[in-house]
Amino acid sequence: MPAATAIALGLAACGPANEQGGGSSESGLSGTINGAGASSQEAAQQAWIAGFTSENPDVTINYDPIGSGGGREQFVAGGTDFGGTDAYLDDKELAGAKKRCGELVEIPAYVSPVAVIFNLEGVDELNLKPDTIAKIFNQKITKWNDPAIKADNPEAELPDTKITPVNRSDESGTTENFVEYLSAAAGDAWPHEVSGNWPVSGGEAAQGTSGVVQAVKAGNGTIGYADASQAGDLSTAKVGVGGDFVEYSPEAAAAVLDVSERVEGRGEYSFAFDLARDTKEAGTYPIVLVSYALACAQYEDAETAELVKSYLSYMISEEGQQTAAENAGSAPISDSLREKVTPAIDAISAGGQS
Repeated sequence: MPAATAIALGLAACGPANEQGGGSSESGLSGTINGAGASSQEAAQQAWIAGFTSENPDVTINYDPIGSGGGREQFVAGGTDFGGTDAYLDDKELAGAKKRCGELVEIPAYVSPVAVIFNLEGVDELNLKPDTIAKIFNQKITKWNDPAIKADNPEAELPDTKITPVNRSDESGTTENFVEYLSAAAGDAWPHEVSGNWPVSGGEAAQGTSGVVQAVKAGNGTIGYADASQAGDLSTAKVGVGGDFVEYSPEAAAAVLDVSERVEGRGEYSFAFDLARDTKEAGTYPIVLVSYALACAQYEDAETAELVKSYLSYMISEEGQQTAAENAGSAPISDSLREKVTPAIDAISAGGQS
């Protein structure tokens, strides 16, 4: 696991420098835990690990960004102590996790807004309704001065320029979340099934987030979707929500979880959410990727239980969420959500022990 090893070595090198004679003696924590999963969390995990181990220098935490599917598989099989995933566990995975863990702890720890990025000469700001976005990416709206776009941008000088939609060529959690949004919010304007593979042929395709950003930047009349933290100096569209148009921001992105319903019947420590992509709630930005932290409510040994419990507590803390925001561009979860999920993390223990 070269990526995980690199993180571990880097932290081993920086830990003593931050110790100043106190870290482990204050916390009493020591040992090693291993995690794997979503690559979307990689930058955040590195920041969380660095922040946590600077205060607990006798602790080593490894995270291998092998992808969500691999992370869920390894966690359910008992190959890792914790996991990261861009989708909550399905019924089969949940049954396997409960067999291993007793109860599954499933916490939304990383929220990333997905921006609609565009590059159109002479136009820096755009309002786009969900069905307009869908028709653009479904190649039913093909010119920038289309009446549907003009109706919501009466002040803009929209040119008769061909629209070039840019999508991911690789299977992607970003694609899946964007398509899920279109499916929920745009109605019949988006007739495709939700998938991590882009369903419409004929546009421009690019590898990875960086590829989409570069392709949009290199063209004129281009539009794409990308992790908002990677949008750089590209223009981003405001998205229609209710009667307003909402620009992405950390607060607006995190607000989606506060208006979404928790999935029922998964256990008291599972905080999986069916995201309200079609929300009408003012000030809410609905195009987001939510990535979860996975843990067991019970572990075989007390050291592992205490380390996982302490690390997840740090991840969702105000400090941990701000660290991820600064280093990974994520949106910090709200105080109200933190209050709801904290008891689930506090419940982590060694079997029969508290």
